[in-house]
Amino acid sequence: MSVFSLNSLLNTGASTNGASNTHNMKPISAPSIASAAMLVEVVIKRWSAQKRDKDATARMLQQNNATKGAAKVDKYLMGECPELKELNSFLNSVRTFVYSATLPWTDTGIRLLTTTHHAKFHGRITAIQQELGTYLDAFLGVYEWRLNEVEAQRADLGLGAMFRRDDYPTPDEVRSKFAIKVTYMPVPEAGDWRVDIGTEGSNALKEHYEDYFTSREELLRQDIYKKFAEKVERLINSMDWTQGEKAKRMYNTTFDAVHELIDTMQDFNLTGDAGIETLRQQLAAVMDGVTLDALKNDHALRAEKKRQLENTINSLPGLHW
Repeated sequence: MSVFSLNSLLNTGASTNGASNTHNMKPISAPSIASAAMLVEVVIKRWSAQKRDKDATARMLQQNNATKGAAKVDKYLMGECPELKELNSFLNSVRTFVYSATLPWTDTGIRLLTTTHHAKFHGRITAIQQELGTYLDAFLGVYEWRLNEVEAQRADLGLGAMFRRDDYPTPDEVRSKFAIKVTYMPVPEAGDWRVDIGTEGSNALKEHYEDYFTSREELLRQDIYKKFAEKVERLINSMDWTQGEKAKRMYNTTFDAVHELIDTMQDFNLTGDAGIETLRQQLAAVMDGVTLDALKNDHALRAEKKRQLENTINSLPGLHW
């Protein structure tokens, strides 16, 4: 299955396994969020391959002397279907990619995308939409056969008397249930109200949105710190062994993800937060000149870098995750 990484989106170059680059340490200049970013909504549609069975639910409630609404019976229509499993894993990886390449904005799933990353993000998400067709074709190529197999072996596959062929949509209907839809929108500013509600109402709306905008800035800050903690702690955990102990696996992806942070923290720091920039520079100093091979083979270096990385984690502000 496909794997998406922020490194491929940002085109930061070859793996840092061989030799690390010296990262830009200059102070950032923060433009306004509205001019430096846009909103993006990525909607992922999929067929659950599940069906509520009202008759089985009623029987179960009666058998257990339970009241209506206490429990429900859902059927898994496809049994063990590797093609559907791969399709769903692909869609899960798409969501992971979108979350790693963007910042949170609304509670409804709309994300913030920096303008500098738009072209690469759009190119990658377009390729992903096309790749969905490949996975979908593979599933629909065996759909009818899998359906017949479930019917013929329903006792062995778990549905038993609950099997009903009418529960299954046609292949065309299944295809229509899968999609990846992308919508780009500008970030609205507080003064951008075009409704005729009078001066008092307009001022109240502007104040409301300014408060909301301030809360979004804090959400962006916390998301950057959260990404930092997750990736750095993953590397720290892989370094937690000493000479004479069984070596832990240290993966290129884990190591590279920490190096990516040094660039992406600057790109994502749209508010010019001094704490984020200080943390970014600390991480750059710790990782400068360090290779994965050196961490694997030099026990003293690994112990020292682990200690330094732990110090960066300990310097994180208290966050509400």
